[in-house]
Amino acid sequence: MVRHYRWLAGLLLVATLVLGGIAWGAAEAAPAAPKAKNVIIMISDGCGFNHMWAADLYQYGKQGAQPYESFPYRYAVSTHSASSPAYDPARAWADFNWVKGGATDSAAAGTALATGVKTKNGSIGVDPEGKPVTNLMEMAEGMGKSTGIVTSVSLTDATPAAFAAHVTARGQQEEIARQMVFSSGLEVAMGAGHPWWQDSGEKRAKPDYECIGESTWAALSAGTAGGDCDGDGQPDPWRLIEDRAAFTALATGPTPKRVFGMAQAWDALGAARPGDFTAAPYAVPFPERVPTLRELTEGALNVLDNNPRGFVLMVEGGAIDGAAHLNVASRMVEEEMEFNKAVEAVMAWVARNSNWQETLLIVTADHETGYVTGPGSDPKWQPLANNGAGKMPGLEFHSRSHTNSLVPLFANGEAAKAFAGYLVGDDPVRGPYVDNTAVGKVVMGAIR
Repeated sequence: MVRHYRWLAGLLLVATLVLGGIAWGAAEAAPAAPKAKNVIIMISDGCGFNHMWAADLYQYGKQGAQPYESFPYRYAVSTHSASSPAYDPARAWADFNWVKGGATDSAAAGTALATGVKTKNGSIGVDPEGKPVTNLMEMAEGMGKSTGIVTSVSLTDATPAAFAAHVTARGQQEEIARQMVFSSGLEVAMGAGHPWWQDSGEKRAKPDYECIGESTWAALSAGTAGGDCDGDGQPDPWRLIEDRAAFTALATGPTPKRVFGMAQAWDALGAARPGDFTAAPYAVPFPERVPTLRELTEGALNVLDNNPRGFVLMVEGGAIDGAAHLNVASRMVEEEMEFNKAVEAVMAWVARNSNWQETLLIVTADHETGYVTGPGSDPKWQPLANNGAGKMPGLEFHSRSHTNSLVPLFANGEAAKAFAGYLVGDDPVRGPYVDNTAVGKVVMGAIR
């Protein structure tokens, strides 16, 4: 069974987001991009332009305030899958309801980002005919780079799975976990989905192996899980870590060769914690025993940057999507802010340890969820209402599902110049846009 944010089930509609409108384009264009030693792809699952701006308004009282929003390369991105209609700018802005139909799911969108290939909804790492396609991590491992995936939700959820597995149905979570643990060359895998812990912070009387599989968990716990990740023909077992202290310790000093981090949480690191889901962001305390997405990201970087050939890392803020599905505005904003903290950690790592000539950072989303607009929208689009920093902006939801809306992409690094070669259209509100497959293609070109 595909777990889709059960922790939000049953909540009433919490009204109120949007399409606001600035045009987006690259600061400069170049026919070819330099290579990148390091690549970090950061995916805010379910985040459209208005999700991002809602967090801006709450945190800063103005839009465009996140550091990555000033990156030199900025585009909109179309997200449709092989089984959904292509984005049509004219229809999207002529009919308020057009984007509600034919949207991608996270499996197909994640596959497009990870492989540069469109697939059908529900498919992970395969083409529309079900044949496996090479993902970025596999290519990078073949070139001697280290690789890792980090997420704030279950490690076998659709987006992280797309960077580590090949299955025809996203619900095959035990098989996804098996491939991730025993077949992939990943050096880092971190997220939720712990079989023994609930999101309440309480330990279960009996484990639930839905996300990981009993035999896979047993091998991880015994320290025997893991195939050859460096091509020397010898098995490379994972080091399993579970408590927050172990995660934070990874941020500095020597690290294990491979780390499988299973945070002591079930659906998500913090978004699923009990308490008033409609309370202001951070009003309900986060569980002390569970690490944050920023802490996972800092640890992953310290493990991966041991490799002189560089690395590829995917970081997902996965619970923005869940909050938007159930129209819970405060936790949606909170989770976007948690994602933004992880982006800041990556930018700080680049400043300390690298530079924008050798490192490529891409910040984007897999699709929009919830159809967020400003108050009073439909049939026309209204901007978010700015109520000042520290106050929730006025917004509306118009869906409990995904939409076919464009999403934002921000990139920094010399290799980001290559996005200019993948323009597919010019939206009347968002400006020039690329398809989501461009992410996989640009990264593959940069590390080739």
